[in-house]
Amino acid sequence: MFFSIVIPTYNRQPILEKCLRALENQRLTDHTVENYEVVVVDDGSTDGTLTWLNAHQAEFPHVVTYEQNHQGPSAARNLGVQQAQGDTIIFIDSDLVVTEQFLQSHATALQTEEKALNSDRLFTYGAVINTCNFENPTAEPYKITDFSAAYFATGNVAIAKKWLEQAGLFDTRFQLYGWEDLELGVRLKELRLKLVKCPAAVGYHWHPPFTLEQIPKLIDQEIQRGRMGVLFYQKHPTWEVRLMIQMTWLHRVLWGLLSLGGTLNERTLAPLLQWLINQKRPQLALEIARIFLNWYNVQGVYAAYRESQSEA
Repeated sequence: MFFSIVIPTYNRQPILEKCLRALENQRLTDHTVENYEVVVVDDGSTDGTLTWLNAHQAEFPHVVTYEQNHQGPSAARNLGVQQAQGDTIIFIDSDLVVTEQFLQSHATALQTEEKALNSDRLFTYGAVINTCNFENPTAEPYKITDFSAAYFATGNVAIAKKWLEQAGLFDTRFQLYGWEDLELGVRLKELRLKLVKCPAAVGYHWHPPFTLEQIPKLIDQEIQRGRMGVLFYQKHPTWEVRLMIQMTWLHRVLWGLLSLGGTLNERTLAPLLQWLINQKRPQLALEIARIFLNWYNVQGVYAAYRESQSEA
């Protein structure tokens, strides 16, 4: 098989460098992978990403680059798929650093499961470990919070190009934060594709250590996610989608109780969060912050839903 690793990027040059170097350092142990390319789609970066890539082209022989005006990851991934030369697409993000066995692990899992099922209606989903260790991201151990129950998520997934084309690629109306990959997953599930977990294909998802200064952006992302969640539900008005986007009475009660009706928020919890950060526990601080972040999300999804109903 010929892999095309599609990577949308926007102002991520320092971590993108680590991402691309890891992909150039792949160890292929058999002939399952005939060849591979790394398709980087620059989504209107302003940090000199393309200039840097052009200057270091010789160091990344597998990389091909495309650029577009800033349109979001859905449009960037669609462009990457449309330009891809491979028969199999791997989606990762530009802040993911993979191991040497990454491509081989996806290839082996795809081939083994296809033989077992006597069908190619499947895709593989690798492991994603979150880390804030920029110098050595692959040193991070697996944590319970790294578990994902998603059916299709673009953080680390390998799938035949033909199934993406048959499903219709990503819906570019998802221009704000969230849900574009899971929405495509619903359409792939309708094509009866089987999810195959591939824990040996490990990617380390880097993000900067949590600080209080990040909170306004995180709140805004949750509100955006609420709006995109309503678009998701409008396309697929099912109970399963309502659960995914947290638009149920259960989520309103749960996060309402945990946040004491919004009393536990970015202001009242700030001293505790800062203390944890000072104790070098930024990940724990972030998990506690998710109490009010989820409350903002639930509030946002219902506000966007009411707005959509009034416009109907």
